[in-house]
Amino acid sequence: MTKPSVLFVCVKNGGKSQMAAGLMRKLAGDRIDVYSAGTSPGSAINALSAQSLLEVGVDITAEHPKPIDPDLVRDVDVVVTLGREAHLEPVPGTRFENWDTDEPSDRGIEGIERMRLVRDDIAARVQYLAEQLNLPVPQPDKEIR
Repeated sequence: MTKPSVLFVCVKNGGKSQMAAGLMRKLAGDRIDVYSAGTSPGSAINALSAQSLLEVGVDITAEHPKPIDPDLVRDVDVVVTLGREAHLEPVPGTRFENWDTDEPSDRGIEGIERMRLVRDDIAARVQYLAEQLNLPVPQPDKEIR
């Protein structure tokens, strides 16, 4: 039996997709192959994204934004785009889904508090995806927080 695989994608690959990848790695460990990429990669990891993940024991500070590898898009089991701006053309045989994540800045919430809300929204979605992929995972309040 092969491990499932997932590619998380956002525009810059410095925030949301890196957060999702880090949270999935923490949750499922080596029971899944996890990748992240950007449709237009930036130059660095978002510092507030990294800070909010460190608060829950996930360290993405050594990561860096990466471009999309078309072969990887075709080969993974699931491609998840995060947010409203990242778009990829679906590939036959690969499951595609979009997570239109919470955007606290629309409500005037900024800074680290914004990032914590984004993190928690993504963490809940990661938990659900792991369950859909039949990965034995602990409850989020016991492991991710």
